[in-house]
Amino acid sequence: MISEEQFKEEITLIIANAIREDVGDGDHSSMACIPETAVGKAKLLVKDDGIIAGVDFAELVFYFVDPKLKIDVRIKDGSPVNHGDIVFYVEGSAQSILKAERLVLNAMQRMSAIATKTNMFVNLLEGTGTKILDTRKTTPGIRALEKWAVKIGGGENHRFALYDMIMLKDNHIDFAGGITKAIDKTKRYLKETGRDLKIIVEARNLDEIREILESTGVYRILIDNFNYEDTRKAVKLIGDTCLTESSGGINEKTIREYAECGVDYISSGALTHSVYNMDLSLKAV
Repeated sequence: MISEEQFKEEITLIIANAIREDVGDGDHSSMACIPETAVGKAKLLVKDDGIIAGVDFAELVFYFVDPKLKIDVRIKDGSPVNHGDIVFYVEGSAQSILKAERLVLNAMQRMSAIATKTNMFVNLLEGTGTKILDTRKTTPGIRALEKWAVKIGGGENHRFALYDMIMLKDNHIDFAGGITKAIDKTKRYLKETGRDLKIIVEARNLDEIREILESTGVYRILIDNFNYEDTRKAVKLIGDTCLTESSGGINEKTIREYAECGVDYISSGALTHSVYNMDLSLKAV
């Protein structure tokens, strides 16, 4: 993953771009009927059950829009919530609250859905020692928010983007002329460019596992679309040579059995690309 400083910069960019997109030259609906000096108070109301996420992000949004807004947080990120719960109150300029409302809700609804789904997977893995990972299958432009939500839900982040880790997948391997060539070229590239990036290599079958193991310097092997029996064989072959990761259509019905094969990680794009937003509202009080 990227550094904390880079992550914060990503969040700032997301907020600035979202406000630019939504507000433009002004929230004319509010400006037309609410005096600039009017103050108000609103509550974030939960209308669903799950894990709340995006509270800290909401605070950043409110502060970006108007540093004078005051937020009274009642339920923190990562906490279970039920229909009717109040997560926070925000008080101050009525125009500022309304300007921030849609971004806060859009982000929190999606982040809470991702955190809820991630938490379900984490619970299914309890006691196995296997950790759940996200992927790059995220919504363009808001990857940092979605990966943040995975962490809030108890999951782990995979690489953030193409630049912070080497991941040699099937197409890289085929274009490079094979596994060994792809790994050797990668190690030379890292040495020549002075980069210190971890290398993950995807395997499509047990023979490819064996070939990967002939090279040194591989951080993790991605055991992709294997059945349970072959996954167990792959884990035994790899041993302590490097870390292991299973992926490929693994869902809530199959994740436990894949974990019991002994893999260190299971990655799932479904954490971020297949969720239904949590129902939340920001209501004036």
